[in-house]
Amino acid sequence: MRYRLNLCYRGTAYNGWQRQINAIGVQQVIEEKIEILFQNKVALTGCGRTDTGVHAKHFVAHFDSEKPLPDNFVFRLNGLLPRDIAVFDSAQTADSFHARFDAKSREYKYYIHFKKNPFLEGISWFRYGVLDFGMMNRAADMLIGQKEFICFCKGEAPNNNYVCDVTFAQWEFDENGAVFTIRANRFLRNMVRAIVGSLIEVGNGKLSVTEFEGILQNGTRSDAGESVPAKGLVLEEVVY
Repeated sequence: MRYRLNLCYRGTAYNGWQRQINAIGVQQVIEEKIEILFQNKVALTGCGRTDTGVHAKHFVAHFDSEKPLPDNFVFRLNGLLPRDIAVFDSAQTADSFHARFDAKSREYKYYIHFKKNPFLEGISWFRYGVLDFGMMNRAADMLIGQKEFICFCKGEAPNNNYVCDVTFAQWEFDENGAVFTIRANRFLRNMVRAIVGSLIEVGNGKLSVTEFEGILQNGTRSDAGESVPAKGLVLEEVVY
């Protein structure tokens, strides 16, 4: 039987979602707690891979087991999980369901605050300086469409495929902070943080909109801006 989990986590203490040999990932923590309840090994498959320190307000995973869900499974699982990971619900799903490959789109948000605020530390990037959000949104408009995003990818993409279909990319801001929202069918490693870093350079005048467009069309990772800190990045939604 295949089961689906809807969950969230604060990624500050973890080296991303993926189970790793020499570091703790969110996947490993949840698997170990599920195994206590099922009394056998399970392997979670996630809807994607978040980087070290990145958060998720909505993350989807699935696992297979020959056993039915234990009574009060979600309540008992949350009791075992640390406070920075929570499962919303779980249910049996079709055997053909795949948390990663069945996802139609994913939405990320990047949060910035302009005034020092200890209550936002770890979940938003505190940044000094004036930014031209009008120019940043002009550049963000160029991200829309199906195109290669090799200039914003860290390392190599799976199957050497750098094509993503971005359907939304926009900044919203006020006197206290800003939020960048981007939605696409898939994302490459480090892609959102590299895009935000490059748009910041447009906003502070280091890059023109034309130069940003040139990097997007023909540039490499070294041509684009630096990646912004992971703590401001949140996987907001996964749509099936």
